[in-house]
Amino acid sequence: MPTIHPLPDILISQIAAGEVVERPAAALKELLENSLDAGATEIRVNLELGGTQLIRVADNGVGIEEAQLNLALARHATSKISSLEDLECVASLGFRGEALASIASIARVRLASRAHGSELAYQIQADGASPSEVQPTALTTGTTIEVRDLFFNTPARRKFLKSAATEYAHCNDVFQRIALARPDVSFSLHHNDRAVQLWREQDMAERISAVLGADFNQAAVNVAETTAGLSVHGMSALPAYSRASRDAQYMFVNGRFVRDKLLAHALKQAYHDILHHDRHPAYCLFLTLDPALVDVNVHPAKTEVRFRDSRAVHQFIYHAINKSLAGRAGQAPAATVQIGTTSADTTHISSNTTPTYAPCPSYAPSYQAAMPLGIAQPDNYYELMSRDTAPAPQPAFNTDNHPLGYALGQLHGIYILAQNQAGLVLVDMHAAHERIMYEKFKTALDLQTIASQPLLIPIAVNVDELDVATAAEHADALNMMGFEIAPLSPTSLAIRAIPQLLQTADPAQLTRDLLRELRTSGASNALTEQRNERLSTLACHSAVRANRQLSITEMNALLRDMEKTERANQCNHGRPTWFQISLTELDKMFMRGK
Repeated sequence: MPTIHPLPDILISQIAAGEVVERPAAALKELLENSLDAGATEIRVNLELGGTQLIRVADNGVGIEEAQLNLALARHATSKISSLEDLECVASLGFRGEALASIASIARVRLASRAHGSELAYQIQADGASPSEVQPTALTTGTTIEVRDLFFNTPARRKFLKSAATEYAHCNDVFQRIALARPDVSFSLHHNDRAVQLWREQDMAERISAVLGADFNQAAVNVAETTAGLSVHGMSALPAYSRASRDAQYMFVNGRFVRDKLLAHALKQAYHDILHHDRHPAYCLFLTLDPALVDVNVHPAKTEVRFRDSRAVHQFIYHAINKSLAGRAGQAPAATVQIGTTSADTTHISSNTTPTYAPCPSYAPSYQAAMPLGIAQPDNYYELMSRDTAPAPQPAFNTDNHPLGYALGQLHGIYILAQNQAGLVLVDMHAAHERIMYEKFKTALDLQTIASQPLLIPIAVNVDELDVATAAEHADALNMMGFEIAPLSPTSLAIRAIPQLLQTADPAQLTRDLLRELRTSGASNALTEQRNERLSTLACHSAVRANRQLSITEMNALLRDMEKTERANQCNHGRPTWFQISLTELDKMFMRGK
């Protein structure tokens, strides 16, 4: 019969390597994190054949002493933690002491380093087995590590690698994530002796723009919130920049890129009623908190974390992003308008800047001056009033408080054309009114007790034991939300009443979804998601329809409502509600000044 026997060290190392290094990108990630932990301010990366042939990472960090080079390639040897207390508040990116040993067990590795203050540099090599003797070498500063022929001694693993182009794409993703996390560090990337990326030390906004592109930068709002030991900063894109996949989602916790379900759910909730359900938001966010409040020792790849107070973190991220996205019309970007080869960024509407124009050659020294609004309509048409009050004269064109300007007319019964100091504003009246009605419905509902609708015949729902326990735990919250749910057995529930607002929903599916949300994010968010879906439909049906002819008074009332409504830049489905076309762009369209 089989006997139990200890595994040889080389086999133990190769098994461990399977958890840490699954492809070249994973090895590159570990090496880059080591460089950052060493205090590097400049990191240079060279790849060959997508990293399968060569990964070289050179930095100007503090280096490694000659006597410690052997330990650098040993398993479970590290300079970053030394006790259980250190493990409970990890502040470095690496800490297990597994990465270099794992890489050295499945590749040909050369590690050269010159410690800070040392007159000489030294190197050590390993070819999948015991490392060589430490020898002197030539190196000006920091550490350089070369990883060649990845998986050369484990062909079964090597055959699972993809093409060089695919492996390079994964390496480039890792390189970009690390570069985003540390804009204070200079990064360069060469692939097959060709320069691919070069990012000098820069501020956060510049690095985000350099990595994710100017389009993301122009379509994003700044996020900066701090409270009770939690801090988040970065940029989150408006719904108009939404993606078909999650390829533009970057979340960092204490400088470490993570894929965390809790944080992803908080962001999903923040975008819930401004983004179509088939689309995904784009963001680059940095969450900072006490290392003792987050466990990074969850998975060998260290992309999963666990928070001590997950509910507090969820709520903090949700409210921070929700606040940043809840700009009122004229206070946040609506979208970017492309006209010919020019683009207009509507990030800010300035009411204090008077545009200047080049003189037209045929009529020099004439210039294009802003026409008074009175030419379009008498001043008393531009009152600031609700639709239910009598018109009141408005003596002056005031854009300080009304950045969306004043209505000029209606186009095809669909769009409102308005003039502000920056130029021309185009508004989709149905989309804008839909958002206004939606926010009003939510506010009205929040100010009163939610009515409950008893079911004529209670509905029995088969669920699992965890659902029954959740229903019992949150019984009071469920009652406040208009639900009456009672256990029938250890695996079934009886639904006796649901919120009146949701009476057209499927009670069984509604209950299952609600209980799942209760476990994830608590009672308030669970009802909010279900409630908002119904209110969004109600707002869509209540909003002004296409081909409805509006008076100038009604158009201006809509503009004023937009300016005081949160998230008025997008409708409930994530479509933009308005665009700005500047006078400069209009001049270009008509070739004025040429």
